[in-house]
Amino acid sequence: MSKTTTNAGRRVVIIGGGIGGLICGIRLKTKLAFDNFTIYEKAADVGGTWRDNTYPGCGSDVPIHYYSLSTDLKPDWEKTYGSQIEIQAYWKGLSRKYGLFPHVIFNTKVLSAKWDSAEQRYHITIEDVLSGAISVTNAEIVVSAIGILEVPRYPPGLEGISDYKGESFHSARWNHDLDLRGKRVAVIGNGCSATQFIPVITEDPTIDVTQFCRTPSWYISSPRAPYSKIEKWMFANVPGAMRLHRGIAFVQKLRGYLSKSCPEEYHADMIPKHPPGCKRIMVDSNYLSALSRPNLTPKFDGISKITENGILPNEGQNMTFDVIIFATGFSVGQYPFPVHGINGTIQDYYVQKNGPTAYMGTTIPGFPNFYLLSGPNTTTGHSSVIFSEEVQVDYILQLIKPVIQGTASSFEVKAEATDTYNNVIHSRLSRSVYTQCVSWYRTGGDGKVYSIFPGPLTLLWWWLRTPIWKDYRAVGAERKATHRWWAILRKFVRSSHAKYT
Repeated sequence: MSKTTTNAGRRVVIIGGGIGGLICGIRLKTKLAFDNFTIYEKAADVGGTWRDNTYPGCGSDVPIHYYSLSTDLKPDWEKTYGSQIEIQAYWKGLSRKYGLFPHVIFNTKVLSAKWDSAEQRYHITIEDVLSGAISVTNAEIVVSAIGILEVPRYPPGLEGISDYKGESFHSARWNHDLDLRGKRVAVIGNGCSATQFIPVITEDPTIDVTQFCRTPSWYISSPRAPYSKIEKWMFANVPGAMRLHRGIAFVQKLRGYLSKSCPEEYHADMIPKHPPGCKRIMVDSNYLSALSRPNLTPKFDGISKITENGILPNEGQNMTFDVIIFATGFSVGQYPFPVHGINGTIQDYYVQKNGPTAYMGTTIPGFPNFYLLSGPNTTTGHSSVIFSEEVQVDYILQLIKPVIQGTASSFEVKAEATDTYNNVIHSRLSRSVYTQCVSWYRTGGDGKVYSIFPGPLTLLWWWLRTPIWKDYRAVGAERKATHRWWAILRKFVRSSHAKYT
């Protein structure tokens, strides 16, 4: 690890101590030898999604080697698909290895940020969630690492949620103090979380589960098989073995697998009519076989409303439940707090563009020195977000470097460059499978595809391997015109071209 130095004149604030924020902190230290940064984390520990999601059976739904940082591959993962506990431990270990904990201020929530053009920095309002104390801090650069799986989502427009008198919680905020034994449990949702915890809780025959399903999904068979000692040895000692393993693509006969694994009585409702890939493909964690259990009943006719003692389905009578578990995903279509730029907030810009929009999924016009991780149209749908976040962080560092070195004050992406880029993105997406079904990849479920990147991760890396400097407006650089770095930069700007066309 590189020796770090502090440039006291410029400061970086990272919002969020999840995986993206940790990657950014690690790269600031190792690639820029820079340590004048602070990570504000609203919770009491790092880890983000892997800290918060502790429901039974929680784990990765892509092969576990995708969850290793590329610079810190882990040869001794226990199984092909890792558990929440193991993944969280890995990232806490990296935080200790790279000395990140002194940079993290826990139990501190960012309430807002406002760009000051005269001072060329952000004024950031923060709250101590334990005491309620509010204060303002400043930073020249802000990296938003809040993630896309952060704010639990409840079904919009579902009547009666507040009327229910029994126990209820979201799967992302699992109530471990509640004993489910002997109870009638309703699970709303059939996404990744539900298909992981349902097989676990229904192992107890006294727990009677009714699952309310909306849109069916395609499933692949990828059991969490243990790695052998030989495999672990190869990963640790054979050059390239782990990277080859990470790159293996598994082709599944999806319809055949569903037909074989799902009870025949549910085929009509469980086999999708949409093509594979237009929504996330599920990894079957024994969910399909669990559908044969007498204490698990899926319902496909929808919900009319929540009542005081249960759920009224669209068809039939009111059903009484002791517990309702919402496995309904996360709110991902809005920026969760106001960030004020030159002409408005990030959410104002999203509304103007009919959904989350950014340049390279990373920068937004009107918001100098503000960078998004896991921003619009950066997820691949078939791989770990760690890959795309590493690519984004390495791109961001190239824009941060001249600011922390004092050769520029700020970089702001141009609106026309952002529009051109997004025209290319959405032209590709309009011809893709992602527009052919309702999914969380789209605004409102059936609108603009704002989450998915239209291509493989290698293409995202290619587009973000270096900034197209002419697409940015630099402030402060004109005063450094004689600086050798800027002489090189101006030469590069003249030769730059739109590499994403």
